[in-house]
Amino acid sequence: MQEFRDIWVYLSASPLLHLTLTLAAFVFASLIYRKGKLNPLLNPVLLSVVAIVLVLRSTGTSYATYFEGAQFVHFLLGPATVALALPLYRQFERVRKSAVAILVSVVCGSLASSISAVAIAWLLGAQAVSIVSLAPKSVTAPVAMGITERLGGLPSLTAVIVILTGIVGAMLGPLVLNWLGIRDWSVRGLAIGTASHGIGTARAMQINELAGAFSGLAMGLNAVATAILLPILWKLFF
Repeated sequence: MQEFRDIWVYLSASPLLHLTLTLAAFVFASLIYRKGKLNPLLNPVLLSVVAIVLVLRSTGTSYATYFEGAQFVHFLLGPATVALALPLYRQFERVRKSAVAILVSVVCGSLASSISAVAIAWLLGAQAVSIVSLAPKSVTAPVAMGITERLGGLPSLTAVIVILTGIVGAMLGPLVLNWLGIRDWSVRGLAIGTASHGIGTARAMQINELAGAFSGLAMGLNAVATAILLPILWKLFF
């Protein structure tokens, strides 16, 4: 047992270990997801997060130490987000024809998401710092954390809520849309991207390229809309 501890101490000092852990967790989670016939409850992001947290907790590894190795994956989020422009470009003509409807839908979705989060938190007696941290829950994490920081909230709480929102949206979004009888892939993508940002967009892209394109568009527009509207509303009412 002592030899195992010594080996672990040596390996844990290497950033490569945590990068490998991150990739391995996602690969195995994706395998389980495929074996489960793409069951939304087996979302690979959720399974990966749970597995990594369990490893870090059981080994007493701090997040800062873990992130030293995993930051390369974090860096790739930027290029991955930019890459969403490719399927969107293929659907450019359809987007152009529906530009007004898209903008109205995203603005309404942005307002509904923020107002519902604020209202529920307020009714449950949450403090102002918690309420503002929950408000940008449907915005992609870097933008949401920036909004929260400017408004005096807790970026760390926002990050957790944003990830949970994305996972729940990816898991339940398609099921809810099926239940509502919404079949148009562009509408489905727009709804998922507005409500559950990048994680939902990844799920939409797996299902249908058109849905993925509109989801990526909605994710970007929602980030802009929320960054503009939420600070204005917050100053007016709080």
